Amino acid sequence: MRKCIKFEAYVPGKNIEEVKEAYGLEKVVKLASNENPYGASPKAIEVVRNFTELHRYPNPEYRELRRKLEEYTGWNAERIVIGAGIDGILETLFKILIDEGDEVVIPVPTFQYYGILARLHCAREVLVQRDENFQITERIFEFLNPRTKLVIIPFPNNPTGNTEDLRLVEEIAESTKGIVFIDEAYVEFADSRVDLDLDNIVIARTMSKAFGLANLRIGYARLPEWLVNYYRSASTPFPVSTLAEKTAIASLEDIEWMKDCVEKIKRERERLFKELKKLTIAYPSQANFIFFKSKEGLAEDMMRKGVIIRDCKSFGVSGYRVTVGKPEENEFFLEKLKEVL
Repeated sequence: MRKCIKFEAYVPGKNIEEVKEAYGLEKVVKLASNENPYGASPKAIEVVRNFTELHRYPNPEYRELRRKLEEYTGWNAERIVIGAGIDGILETLFKILIDEGDEVVIPVPTFQYYGILARLHCAREVLVQRDENFQITERIFEFLNPRTKLVIIPFPNNPTGNTEDLRLVEEIAESTKGIVFIDEAYVEFADSRVDLDLDNIVIARTMSKAFGLANLRIGYARLPEWLVNYYRSASTPFPVSTLAEKTAIASLEDIEWMKDCVEKIKRERERLFKELKKLTIAYPSQANFIFFKSKEGLAEDMMRKGVIIRDCKSFGVSGYRVTVGKPEENEFFLEKLKEVL
């Protein structure tokens, strides 16, 4: 093993089957993994039902998918790369960019996999605390220096659900020669997005959340033109299956399904937020989940009642994250939360 490497496994949320078995429950609602409760477009599901080319390798160019993403995003297809989720794209960038001892700037609390990747690549984590509302502040400029190789900015942030000041994001990019990686996994649920196109900005998105394709691991990103060929040379040869590509294309041809799901989730998000504020310390969200603070051990107590939520200690913050589900799932969550509290 490399002497500098530090191992730490990513711990996902509990699944329904293990909670049923652990507590002898018949009904369990999972609101821990930020999935789209309405699922994928019927057109996408039809592609899965009819797909037969399991014996063939994918076409690694993903030309048709990149053309569809160009139509959806307005980005140049030649600068779009495909990866196994945003995680896969970030892994490839770490392979290209990070030498031992390079600095990776991570505003915290946030998604723990960023830090895991830094430690696996023997980078120096530079953790910058957010303010009391979980915003990145101008304090971040104190941590940018010639050793800064990568700055990671989730937009919105996971698990707290907030976006950032767009002018501050631009100033960060202008203040470093390192790559500024914008993780827009939840951007379809937000009222704003990062619309910057600089030589050191990478914007990454996913079809796991709003499009309901979490199981197929389809991520994509817009890279600066100079970085594209390096990325493709370093990427896994076939990061996404043909089935995933065709399903993604079908989803992009049924944008109205996605938009309808997003609108329903946003309506429920606002209702759930109002109810949570009566019971806990809840924070406004621009994602498909809500972060809130409550008593110690709440996640375990809720599991015993048949509701899976996410304890955010592993994200570096005391509190809980609940995914916005269907109305009946949210009602079940609120009912059990009231019982527990």
